[in-house]
Amino acid sequence: MTGRKPLRLASLAACLLLLGARDPILVPEISQHEIQVRQGFTGADLLLFGAVLSPEGSRAAQDYDIVVVLEGPVQSIVLREKQKVAGMWINADSLEFRSAPSYFAVASSRPIGKIVDDKTAAIYELGLKWLQLSPIGVIEPREQKRFSEGLVDLMRRQGLYREDEGSVRISGQVLYQARISLPSSVQTGTYTAETFAIRGGKVVASAITRVDVKKEGFERFVAVAAERNGWLYGLFAVVVSVGMGWIAGRLFARG
Repeated sequence: MTGRKPLRLASLAACLLLLGARDPILVPEISQHEIQVRQGFTGADLLLFGAVLSPEGSRAAQDYDIVVVLEGPVQSIVLREKQKVAGMWINADSLEFRSAPSYFAVASSRPIGKIVDDKTAAIYELGLKWLQLSPIGVIEPREQKRFSEGLVDLMRRQGLYREDEGSVRISGQVLYQARISLPSSVQTGTYTAETFAIRGGKVVASAITRVDVKKEGFERFVAVAAERNGWLYGLFAVVVSVGMGWIAGRLFARG
């Protein structure tokens, strides 16, 4: 994640120099800057909205496409391939990705293929097809592509990777909005929402907003205990397990 940002910024700076000082200004906002994960959390809907303005702060003179990329904290993921041997499924090949986003969603005003070319889409990662996944170790390109597609498919089926082409609404060349859903299984941490204004196949402006997903209440206590006091968390888990077993035994005994 960190290594990809300088490339994006350098490309954006080059676009700005070529297009001059008349490029638009993005003013992004998000409906929630903090999401609290408590017991019974069923997910959240985020409204990402904002304005595309001229450098003077007035209505932009031209039409722009808008693409919003919401990315969660990166993590190391091991993907294992299963094979059926003698009637049983066993683990076969595996590949570890160094920094895969725990959540990745793209919303756009039109299909990405009609907004930019593949090179630009790859630079800014404007879609699952162009998501840069870094494997650990040396691997053949075909194998890397196969495992990358497998990871994207798995995360997509879990609702953690998604694309919503045409879901960004633009009003009067000024206001835009997009809705992106976070499932209940999202990881805690800081999520980055990066908005791109695109004209003529070139990214001419971008802006970033952030949202923090935090555990609160009993869930926060458990998470903090597991991180800071592993032995205390383990003892607590054992006590809870024994207690639940005792209660279940008493209930069945009465029955």
